[in-house]
Amino acid sequence: MLHDIWEELSRKCRFSSSSSSYLMVDCNHDRIVQSLYNYPTTSKAINSQNHFMWNRVSLNSLCSTQSGYSQRGIEDPSNKRDSWTSQRPLLSPSPAGERMSTTVIPSESRWNAMPPRGESSTSLLRKRSGGKNKKYGPTAQPSPPSPGVALMDTPLEGDFEDGLDPRNPAALGLDKTFSGDPEADDYLHNPDVDEWGAMDDRGNVFTVRGAANVGCLVILMVGIIALFAGYPIADFYTQGSLDSKGGYNLGGINATGQIPSIRGFASMVDEDTPSDVYTRTGYDGEEYTLVFSDEFNKDGRTFFPSDDPFFTAPDIHYWATGDFEWYEPSAATTRNGNLVLTMSQQSIHDLNFKSAMLQSWNQLCFQYSFYLEARISLPGNTRYGGFWPGLWLFGNLGRPGYGASTDGTWPYTYDSCDIGTLPNQTNVEGTGPEAALTSNKGQPISYLPGQRMSACTCPGEDHAGPDVSVGRGAPEIDVLEAQVDLHVGQGVLSQSFQVAPFDEGYQYKNTTDVAHQYDTDLTSFNTYTGGVYQEAVSSLTFVGTDIYQGTSREFGVQGVEMFTDPNDRSSGHITWVANGEKSWTMYPGAVGASESMQIGPRILPEEPMALVINFGMSNNFQAVDFVNLEFPAEYLIDYIRIYQRPEGRIGCDPDDHPTADYIEKHIEAYTNPNMTIWSDTGYAMPVS
Repeated sequence: MLHDIWEELSRKCRFSSSSSSYLMVDCNHDRIVQSLYNYPTTSKAINSQNHFMWNRVSLNSLCSTQSGYSQRGIEDPSNKRDSWTSQRPLLSPSPAGERMSTTVIPSESRWNAMPPRGESSTSLLRKRSGGKNKKYGPTAQPSPPSPGVALMDTPLEGDFEDGLDPRNPAALGLDKTFSGDPEADDYLHNPDVDEWGAMDDRGNVFTVRGAANVGCLVILMVGIIALFAGYPIADFYTQGSLDSKGGYNLGGINATGQIPSIRGFASMVDEDTPSDVYTRTGYDGEEYTLVFSDEFNKDGRTFFPSDDPFFTAPDIHYWATGDFEWYEPSAATTRNGNLVLTMSQQSIHDLNFKSAMLQSWNQLCFQYSFYLEARISLPGNTRYGGFWPGLWLFGNLGRPGYGASTDGTWPYTYDSCDIGTLPNQTNVEGTGPEAALTSNKGQPISYLPGQRMSACTCPGEDHAGPDVSVGRGAPEIDVLEAQVDLHVGQGVLSQSFQVAPFDEGYQYKNTTDVAHQYDTDLTSFNTYTGGVYQEAVSSLTFVGTDIYQGTSREFGVQGVEMFTDPNDRSSGHITWVANGEKSWTMYPGAVGASESMQIGPRILPEEPMALVINFGMSNNFQAVDFVNLEFPAEYLIDYIRIYQRPEGRIGCDPDDHPTADYIEKHIEAYTNPNMTIWSDTGYAMPVS
């Protein structure tokens, strides 16, 4: 800084190179009185009014010592010298009214001169300034020196160019000077820590502004703690348990990770479904609301596992019914606004035909109430038989094509604890009842292994719940299984309810009060009523030849409506629809209790029911005409729509008939089609 001052004043005062230039410093009062001037050979007194304050610095680095050395020598830039060439006095003004003291700077003194060896700057300053308690920072004088006080013996004389008198600050443009009064930050320049406490009078830190600053920090810290600690802790103790509603993951995501199975989940209605079909009046006179629809308008859909939110195409052989085809996911797709299942003649897994099955198992289920409607075009024609297209519903505790899962569950729909739950429907000794031993044309009526999860299950045994006293199973309702009546050359739909345990001779009650057919010219009871693995409550209904792909390629509306009340099991019904008209209805009384079989009533399904769509071919359903059937053949579905009464529920894992935990516990039975019976899983049937 001093160097800059020197340069500025030298420029303005235009000092001659022969002149000696000096800096006046008041060492007695810890301040600099800076004035540069031409000093004559003879010392002259200088009046204090000609001095001006340019700046303040600590005398630690500027004041001279008693030994005669300056703490710092000051270079004369005009003469380009490192030190003073002669011992000229460094003038130091004294307090007002006193004469200035003179300190001689030896010629040996350098710009960076250091104290003599063995002495510190602080000790030298104390010697110079009179002791430890002397302040080193700037200190105001009691009063400024009077204008007439002579500071030296003789006045200065000299010539100044252009009237630039260095003793006149205004003339040099340096009139903005320090007045000598104390400033608020003077204490910052005091290095004496011993006197710090006495000087540190800066007011009270407890101010409104300080409180506001601290308060903001406190609020910020509290907010951060609440966000990252308080909220997670509160959420942990206040949130309810998550319900998968038929799946295995958080939030109700279903088994394939595709869609929540949430009751009344409106987004399951296809946006392409016309709004004028959102509601309907049921055949029971009740109001039904659309809860699910798939119009299949997006072409190219695939149904490999996890591909589709509602349906999965398994890769299996449906051996249980002796099918000729292998079900392969690539045989199912969508095209021209239709679901298309294609049966082709090709070698696959040691079989000669490939086709497809779709399931909504563990993805999409309906309970207590539903009306399922589908617009369908059947494969082949009405001249040759053998194709077996189907549309059905199946209890979620069994998975079609996975024999271990259906062993002991299909087609049980039973909630009584009696002989009907036991293997072969006989007593433990196998000696009766008589009807169970002989009513199948002299043979045992049942080869079923017994109801795996019956109402007789003992506490602690393997059971799906909700309680071991609730009978569980996998009933089946067939919307349609299509075949051809070759005698009349017309298509026929088999519309059935499969049940167990069985009636005597598989003969359910078919009086009109419990089994009503609406047009007996079109609908008749099926002569097939069951076998050792099932009882079929079934009717056959003729359909037109125009809905076959091999003829007019038209579509027909087929469907089924079901309602059951678990609190009044006598009030339900199942009504089937063929060609857009109801064909027949059965009531719970059709499968009531049987005294001869010593069994209670079979109930209309209370299990969550999943959808199954398949295109099969088997001699066990109708003799296959391999010579005349044409391949590839296609089974088309334009749409599927499902409606429910308010009592209906959606989801594969309802609270009163849970399935998820049981499936997860025995997951291999539901995912490994090579396990054909329950014992293959390593689990045993309940002993009760």
